[in-house]
Amino acid sequence: MQLMDVVTAYLYGSLDSDIYMKVPEGIPIPNPNANRNMYCVKLKKSLYGLKQSNRMWYNRLSEFLLAKGYTSNDDSPCVFIKKSDTGFCIISVYVDDLNIIGHIQDINEARNHLTMEFEMKDLGQTKFCLGLQLEHLPTGIFVHQVAYIQKILEKFNMDKSYPSKTPMVVRSLDMKKDQFRPRDDGEELLGPEVPYLSAIGALMYLANSTRPDIAFAVNLLARHSAAPTKRHWTGVKNIFRYLNGTKDLGLFFQRNADSNMIGYTDAGYLSDPHNARSQTGYVFLHCGTAISWKSSKQTLVATSTNHSEIIALYEASRECVWLRRMINHIQQSCGIGSMESPTIIYEDNTACVAQMDTCYIKSNITKHIAPKLFYPHQLKQNGEIDILQIKSCDNLADLFTKSLPTSIFQKLIRGIGMRRLRDLQDLGGESN
Repeated sequence: MQLMDVVTAYLYGSLDSDIYMKVPEGIPIPNPNANRNMYCVKLKKSLYGLKQSNRMWYNRLSEFLLAKGYTSNDDSPCVFIKKSDTGFCIISVYVDDLNIIGHIQDINEARNHLTMEFEMKDLGQTKFCLGLQLEHLPTGIFVHQVAYIQKILEKFNMDKSYPSKTPMVVRSLDMKKDQFRPRDDGEELLGPEVPYLSAIGALMYLANSTRPDIAFAVNLLARHSAAPTKRHWTGVKNIFRYLNGTKDLGLFFQRNADSNMIGYTDAGYLSDPHNARSQTGYVFLHCGTAISWKSSKQTLVATSTNHSEIIALYEASRECVWLRRMINHIQQSCGIGSMESPTIIYEDNTACVAQMDTCYIKSNITKHIAPKLFYPHQLKQNGEIDILQIKSCDNLADLFTKSLPTSIFQKLIRGIGMRRLRDLQDLGGESN
């Protein structure tokens, strides 16, 4: 895995429309005595600051890579793949950062092609990209954000705080005693000196990248961004305390692990009792490690636990369809097979599993549930997914629907493939 950076990437794009600009200072005009505003220049290449510069750069790069034999599709337009006699080469593009993955010969060939066409910086083996840190261990690849966590802890003066074992205390079932309830009448709002929104934004980036263990806590506290109180700020600080004690916790992708993808889905019925909304939570694992997860408040009012579970399963099945297409595209383009067997999604609600077997039934109990929510039944009929029941205590998606005691929380984060860097280094040696 090699990282390369394109120098002044936007300047390589060719414009597909006529764009004119004022004559910059230092460029002579035909009549020096005339008003400079009477003249303009026509751009032949894109510049930084144009609205279409990023699209022009992508068009330029994709045309070049496609001409070299790489392929991409609409599901992953920024992932280019080429199969060769020695293996394959994958180039993932994020603006001007290019991650090249494959056999060493294919990587060198791609690197040579790119340096001949563009001015490039060869940054060597990928160890730091887009705020993510990668440790190449003998037993696998570990993805974490130690540097980013340390940075935000120092920014919010929490780097010397006492560590917490979980990101959120267990919530009270009494609505009036729930410390994460909305602002009470007459309760004082936080002033502008408290960086609540900034803290939530920093934590959301972390929760969406490498720390699914804080996803539920961040989602819950983000709901109060418009009217935060001291109670909510205490909850944010508790997340920082948890991060301070688990800086080196991340996602570990083990070598030679089972390559099947499995999913878990769950719903927290009336997780937001103040607005009668439930919580959707799901996680998909590939090679035993989380690759996609979600924790969000449902937009519909669920009339029962079964109803909320059906909504959560519907959301998870939509994500599963896209993940299967992505994985199939990568595997087929690399010549390493495809996903022929259905993806197993585990659900802990017996009624929900039974209803997805029989599809939509118009009865007094279910006639109010929208038929579109039974979309997983069609996927099951097509052989794309298989919905199986699991015990609630073994459902890994429980992590994304509620605050949990320490013992259960630790069990679930280990189940989704999260490990401590120091533990991996003790077992498998130092990173390369």
